[in-house]
Amino acid sequence: MPLLITALGILVLLFLIMKVRLHTVLSLAVVSFLLAVALGMPLDEIVPTIEKGFGGTLGSTGLIFGFGAILGKLIADAGGAQRIALTLIHKFGEKRVQWAVVVTSTILGIALFFEVGLVLLIPIVYQMAKQVKIPFLYLGLPMTTALSVTHAFLPPHPGPTVISDQYGANIGMVLLYGIIIAIPTIIVAGPVFTVFAKKLAPSAFDTMKEGTITALADTKKFDLKDTPGFGVSAFTALFPVLLMALSTIITLIQEWMSLSSNLFFEFIAMIGAPTAVMTLSVLLAVYTMGIARGKPVTDIMSSAENSVKAIGMLVFILGVSGSLKQVLIDGGVGDYVAAIFDGSTISPILLAWLIAALIRVAQGSATVAALTTAGLVLPLIQQVDVDVNLPLLVLATGAGSVMASHVNDTGFWIVKESFGLTMKETFSTWTILETLVSCAGIVFILILNLIV
Repeated sequence: MPLLITALGILVLLFLIMKVRLHTVLSLAVVSFLLAVALGMPLDEIVPTIEKGFGGTLGSTGLIFGFGAILGKLIADAGGAQRIALTLIHKFGEKRVQWAVVVTSTILGIALFFEVGLVLLIPIVYQMAKQVKIPFLYLGLPMTTALSVTHAFLPPHPGPTVISDQYGANIGMVLLYGIIIAIPTIIVAGPVFTVFAKKLAPSAFDTMKEGTITALADTKKFDLKDTPGFGVSAFTALFPVLLMALSTIITLIQEWMSLSSNLFFEFIAMIGAPTAVMTLSVLLAVYTMGIARGKPVTDIMSSAENSVKAIGMLVFILGVSGSLKQVLIDGGVGDYVAAIFDGSTISPILLAWLIAALIRVAQGSATVAALTTAGLVLPLIQQVDVDVNLPLLVLATGAGSVMASHVNDTGFWIVKESFGLTMKETFSTWTILETLVSCAGIVFILILNLIV
């Protein structure tokens, strides 16, 4: 019965979002209360449970998302992102411009949210396509692939960061494995798929096709001489990854050599925590992208303030999604999930991917799919005696959460309008691309699971 109630609750959530058009935040809140009552939770425990889920989720991730948005905005407003893109294009040459876009999008995708990356890169990539006289989508698909993969697999992005915390996975190892998985996934779903996409939707690759690019953002264009250098720009964008990687490597060395903990290792562990990493990264960007370039501190802080306003609703959604997850756990649904798969031979990694994929296809939000999956899978790994690689479980959940983007996903419409595509062309390109990211991701995750 609890599983049936949960299924009905998810259907109500989908109905409220897709049919009633109620905002995701309100829909999640309503369904959280309804599920808590339907699952028989004591009335005096429902509100504390919802508050616990909300606070627990934002307590460990709110600062990360806020500082991540500030970091991306500071890099963009200083012209650092443009410098990275144009420098790589020059280094790669026009014949390999597609790979320049892949590398650029991957570098920036680590520091930027998916939508922010699109807003930043689309005008630049469009100008690149015009300069070398190739179809906009020929560069656009690899660009969106890189942004989607980094969003799904690599901290400090919302999905992998939140579910790493929920599963209790080492976020440094999630990042390390995520990079290993991301590289082949980007190649398969990006440059390789583009070759087939040209046959599936040839009209989408019309050289003259243009999208409503100017509707996405008023992107400031810089003279190259007025932008920060490539080295400092790339270093600032990659600093969160470098710092987390350094902390993880030192921790692994400590464990490998069986060294006892001391002040040095405790300090390294502290600065390697995501919140500390993003705080230090923003401070670095304030200097390299602002103060060092003679910008007034008031202008720098104005950029920071605007960036946080832009992600306010995302943070709210994350918190209420955490409430739904907590209701599922405290309502006892996990006990039934665990009982069903007790003694089952199905891999928890494959199970997490499958659940996340089904929820994603049904309701559109990758973040909601990931968090809902965490609420269902977490009790399984806690109560059933299974040996599972937690970082790979995080990546499997992330891979499932980007499955088959279609009309209930905001990203579907952003891509459609950005590249001036018809509905059929968008399904033949973007929807298949996201499906490839999800399927290729789980295949590479399962292969890596056999090795590590």
